[in-house]
Amino acid sequence: MSLARVDYIPPWWTYWLHNFPHINLRFQPVDKSFQPEDDNYQQSLIFLGCVAAAGLGLNLLCLAVYLSCLCCCRKDEEEETKKPNSCCVTWSAVAAGLITCVAVGVGFYGNSETNDGVYQLTYSVYNANHSLGGVDSLVTGTMGSMKSGLHLHLARLDEIFATRGDYVQTLQFMQQMADNVIKQLLGLPDWENAKLDLASIADQTANIEYYRWLTYLLLLIVDLIICLLACLGLAKQSRWLLTTMMVFGVLALILSWTSLGADLATAVGTSDFCVSPDKFIMSQTKGIISADIVHYYLYCNQTLSNPFQQPLTIFQRSLTTMQIQIQGLLQIAVPLFPTAERDLLGIQRLLNSSEASLHQLTALLDCRGLNKDYLDAMVGVCYDGVEGLLYLCLFSILAACAFTVMLCAIPRAWRQIACRERDYDDIDEEDPFNPRARRMGSQNPNHTNLHSFCSYSSSMGSQNSLHPPAPAVSTAPMSEYMNQAALFGGNPRYENVPLIGRGSPPPSYSPTMRATYLSMTEQQSRHFGNDFQA
Repeated sequence: MSLARVDYIPPWWTYWLHNFPHINLRFQPVDKSFQPEDDNYQQSLIFLGCVAAAGLGLNLLCLAVYLSCLCCCRKDEEEETKKPNSCCVTWSAVAAGLITCVAVGVGFYGNSETNDGVYQLTYSVYNANHSLGGVDSLVTGTMGSMKSGLHLHLARLDEIFATRGDYVQTLQFMQQMADNVIKQLLGLPDWENAKLDLASIADQTANIEYYRWLTYLLLLIVDLIICLLACLGLAKQSRWLLTTMMVFGVLALILSWTSLGADLATAVGTSDFCVSPDKFIMSQTKGIISADIVHYYLYCNQTLSNPFQQPLTIFQRSLTTMQIQIQGLLQIAVPLFPTAERDLLGIQRLLNSSEASLHQLTALLDCRGLNKDYLDAMVGVCYDGVEGLLYLCLFSILAACAFTVMLCAIPRAWRQIACRERDYDDIDEEDPFNPRARRMGSQNPNHTNLHSFCSYSSSMGSQNSLHPPAPAVSTAPMSEYMNQAALFGGNPRYENVPLIGRGSPPPSYSPTMRATYLSMTEQQSRHFGNDFQA
């Protein structure tokens, strides 16, 4: 086995994954050897998926406890407590966005690495299948030409050389050589079954990899879209968008843990194969191909003898002997039997084509070609493939963390939005300093005028009374305005009177000014009402 590791050395992460506990569903340890057809080994891989499912359940339980505490525990909603919560939500959203971006980047890289490794595997398997198909085609073609073509030419020559016993003996000797070649070719392994197995394995692997790659690509895009829409909902303070993204966030969390279980089980199973691939291949080819031949191709060491050396040597010697006999008949028998030249030349061409097939067969049966395909396949699966699966596991973990943080931040943000809307609805619409009341007054001119700091009117009048009064009307509003100006500092300024009609707001006011103004307004209203009754 040490000879096989000269060119192929499993990476350290395959040994790390291979050392993971292999426990069946009855919590019994099982053999770590790659045995995909064994029930206990299959249960050990399913157990890893169950571990990921347990992690998902624990994650959902923690989220449920957190949301329950958030709904049941009512905190003080003063301004001092709102600011830290808002900061917490903001930083949680930023952390979730950054973790999601990192996770998506890692996921894209891992998906690409896994796809490259599987592509290299399928390419090598297809190439090996092509080599085996070429060997089978050459053997079948050579045997067919020896059985049919050569036999037909020898039968006609036997009729032509019927009067010459020595020539007939030469033809019989050539027939024996041809039978010997056919016997050696029949001794070669039948590659048809192996070729079909490799083709089916490559086709199934390519189909599974295509759907796996496409599924992960869609999952990465969906995770990124969910994160972006959640951030948009936080920025726009959209409650329905946050609620929708919370539902999709739970689904994405479930998908993240599911992908983690599938990737972990696949990585461990592949690592079990990568640590000792030769044992599995020897067991799978048992009864189909000789163990010496499989060992020759897996290790391809110069100290190992070629199991095809003897039949190929006999094949070469038989062809050489037959060519010598045909060359002698062409020189001796053709002058006596001119009609035999055509069949003799046909046999010569057949032997030349058989010799060319022999050289191609020797090159294809050499261990270096198939061993290179084997090593390329192992490097693709065990280096790029398993490495990509590890990055996909990291993506699943990061995505689960990101969506957990997002699901913790969205309820807090939803609650803060509800509190702000409730506080806004609690504002007194009769408050003269309420901006909403001022807007409503400007939009509805028939509405009773609100008492304003800038535009004061009596309880019986409206802002129209602030226009130049008629001679019979009292000038109380002007005097009131002058009293106000004197009260809030400074002398009355008559040039500011037009501002009353325009209802322009003051630059600023304080609570003391507001209280003083309201008290004066009530006193003057009562005084004006008494005068009106008198």
